[in-house]
Amino acid sequence: MGDSEKAMLVEDDHEDMSSDEEETNDAAKAGAAALLQDPAVLAALQGKLGSIVGQNSGYIQSLPPQVKRRIKSLKKLQLEATKIEAKFYEEVHNLEIKYDKLYNPLYQKRTQIIKGDYEPTEEECDFPSDSEDEEAELSEDVKDKKAKIEDEKKDEVKDSKEEDVAGVPSFWLTIFKNVEMLAEMVQEQDEPVLEQLEDVTTTLTENGTMGFALHFHFLENEFFTNKVLTKEYEMKCEPMEEDPFSFEGPEIIKCKGCKIDWKKGKNLTIRQVKKKQKHKNNGNVRTITKQVKADSFFNFFDPPTVPDDPAADVDEETRALLTADFEIGHYIRERIVPRAVLYFTGEALEEDSDLDEEESDEDDDDEDGSDQDPDFDPKSAKNPECKQQ
Repeated sequence: MGDSEKAMLVEDDHEDMSSDEEETNDAAKAGAAALLQDPAVLAALQGKLGSIVGQNSGYIQSLPPQVKRRIKSLKKLQLEATKIEAKFYEEVHNLEIKYDKLYNPLYQKRTQIIKGDYEPTEEECDFPSDSEDEEAELSEDVKDKKAKIEDEKKDEVKDSKEEDVAGVPSFWLTIFKNVEMLAEMVQEQDEPVLEQLEDVTTTLTENGTMGFALHFHFLENEFFTNKVLTKEYEMKCEPMEEDPFSFEGPEIIKCKGCKIDWKKGKNLTIRQVKKKQKHKNNGNVRTITKQVKADSFFNFFDPPTVPDDPAADVDEETRALLTADFEIGHYIRERIVPRAVLYFTGEALEEDSDLDEEESDEDDDDEDGSDQDPDFDPKSAKNPECKQQ
């Protein structure tokens, strides 16, 4: 057999082998594609990938002993910095107590105006409103037409007497209905009581511990005899021994409500449910009345009990209720009480919405970073291609 014939045989053999490999690869790809179309397989794969995000890559373990030793010293420095940070927040709390006393006269005057106990002077009311700004932008022709219409209306109402309205009606109820997290709590049957809410105030603890209390001041009403309903929050401002680097500042750890002295038949937190029961032997049917918990804003004053032991197990439902309660209490203290009029008009709601959007954008940016892996190896990272538009 000649060399050319041998070469042809070799080439034929190689062609056949290449063809077989391509068929095998195509079959493998088709099988993989089919598996990825299976929702169960896809969910399992996503779950597996999700479970390994943030796991150690082994970079820290691979470092030389002398480098690991230095990292320990850096962590010790970090612990000292964390302790200083806790002291900083304690000083901030003391500063808040100091300035709270300066805010109080302003809040008291606000309450007097809302209740109608004090009528502000012309000078105190000298503040530009949206309607005045809009009017300043009107053309002269439009202003003339508007003035003419208003003169006609004045002629029509000369004989009528304006209703005398004291203060700012439904001030706090309007705020509660404007703020989404509070509006979800307020039920229709709560509104007549919240109409009688004349003030919400806060006090900060000064006995060496960190915390605050919310005070809801009510006019005399047909539902309960309490003049003030109180909600107290206890805060912690020290790193945990078992996980000191998780410290991010003061956090609410407990809350305590108060007993509401409901008048007979006026308790909004319970409702009567009638049930029919059939006797097993004689078949007689009787109707019984049971009391069950009802949705109401006033459940806010009866929060779940927090165990004294921080390591104690708390079921998911209770934990979720406490988390929501802590968020609401913090929001009322930090946002609503200091800026009540802006929540009444809705201006603060627009600012909160803008803030939420900014935080959402930042969260999206964080998801793309290498900080998902605590052992991120900078040497293995590739520089992203920089493209100029």
